[in-house]
Amino acid sequence: MLIALHKNARTTPAVRAEIAASTEPASVLTLRFGITEQTVYKWKKRVVFADRSHTAHHLQTVLTPAQETVVVHLRRTLLLPLDDLLAVTREFICPHVSRSGLDRCLRRHGAGNLNALKPQEPALAHKAFKSYEPGYLHMDVKYLPQMQDESSRRYLFVAIDRATRWVFVQLKTNKTAASAQAFLKALHKACPLRITKLLTDNGKEFTDRLFASREHEPSGNHEFDQLCRELGIEHRLTKPRTPRTNGRVERFNGRIADVLKTHRFNSREDMEQTLLRYVALYNHQLPQSALKSSTPMQAMKQWYQTHPHLFPKRPYDRPGCDTYSTVTLLARFLGLSTSVPRAHAVW
Repeated sequence: MLIALHKNARTTPAVRAEIAASTEPASVLTLRFGITEQTVYKWKKRVVFADRSHTAHHLQTVLTPAQETVVVHLRRTLLLPLDDLLAVTREFICPHVSRSGLDRCLRRHGAGNLNALKPQEPALAHKAFKSYEPGYLHMDVKYLPQMQDESSRRYLFVAIDRATRWVFVQLKTNKTAASAQAFLKALHKACPLRITKLLTDNGKEFTDRLFASREHEPSGNHEFDQLCRELGIEHRLTKPRTPRTNGRVERFNGRIADVLKTHRFNSREDMEQTLLRYVALYNHQLPQSALKSSTPMQAMKQWYQTHPHLFPKRPYDRPGCDTYSTVTLLARFLGLSTSVPRAHAVW
């Protein structure tokens, strides 16, 4: 049993009870327990042997009980901050009250925490993401660090399917509209899905919408918009300054950032090959909780079995992806030596 004693206490509750029950003289008990006779007489008069509270019995306050009631009522009804309540109290109730005294008064009556007095708004229920069929892709551009053998930094164009989480990337030397067009053409050629919708931010490489006016709409004459119409793709834009709208690709960009932080690259080619290996590993070997522990390619195959009309061509794994274990692929991604024959490279 844990006993809380005063830091200067010379006796325990058991010793105090023994003193109270003893019939020996106070002088004998004093010598036995190493205390004063005053302490002996004090415990002989007690029936409870625990330490009493050291809080003052009579608090020094300038507010009367009636005034304290009014102050606490104002606090609870008007939800006034301490400084505002102090000004009201000095003006209409008691001009001599101090700020610290008013704060202690509120704490004694359980009104010290203003946030606890405010009505609690019910938490918004979590809404599950709307389920989409494959073909709705998110696209974004991520800045890459400049390598020592580069004269300027490069950019990673990223596209990810909302339903299957399938990812396609390319590295570009700039992020102009021409680079965005070239990336979309390569994406359209590589993606097994029929791309119906494409969501991008308001970058100049994707749209001619201006940030100066929220009401300004894209003209539709931008080179990227024209290519989307040629490919039969609906181009959608996020709201200005709301990156969370494009959360799918932003989350994958976070994965890329983790790879860049945890790897040391010797050259631009080293960084490029590492990123491409990670994307291949992500698509073919990394299960996703949102996909019920399936990889993006497995999810794509499942959609192909039930909705083949969404696929212009059949999705398939690259040679070797179904042959070698995830451990072997991870070892190759980390740069460790493996016994995989070069003829069966999966990248």
